[in-house]
Amino acid sequence: MPPVSLLRTPGLAQDVPYAYAALAEGSLVLTAGACPLDEAGEVVAPGDVVAQAHRVVTNLVSALAAAGCSLTDVARTTVYVATTDRADLTAAWDVVSAAFGEHDVPSTLVGVTVLGWPDQLVEVEAVAVRP
Repeated sequence: MPPVSLLRTPGLAQDVPYAYAALAEGSLVLTAGACPLDEAGEVVAPGDVVAQAHRVVTNLVSALAAAGCSLTDVARTTVYVATTDRADLTAAWDVVSAAFGEHDVPSTLVGVTVLGWPDQLVEVEAVAVRP
């Protein structure tokens, strides 16, 4: 059995792009929010939600690997986008969702007014389970 089993919930809408719950067995891994920072600690692609989302996913994958995990070990994510425009939310979500592929982990997508780094538009935190 994999460390994370995604659960489909009868009686709830089945056409949503995520599982409603995850069952986890193993060691819990909690990530800090993955930010769109390069190796020098600089925010990449100011003003570009899609490019920042790609960098965030790359950084999240690195953080998970350091903990002995991959994206398929993730049980839950929260995706933050500094915007009031739903198109930006969708653009960031499309990048994150594509990275997870068939592992449509339970997620929350939220628009916020500001994130921690100047020019930062996207951040993703995850809860994973190390096998």
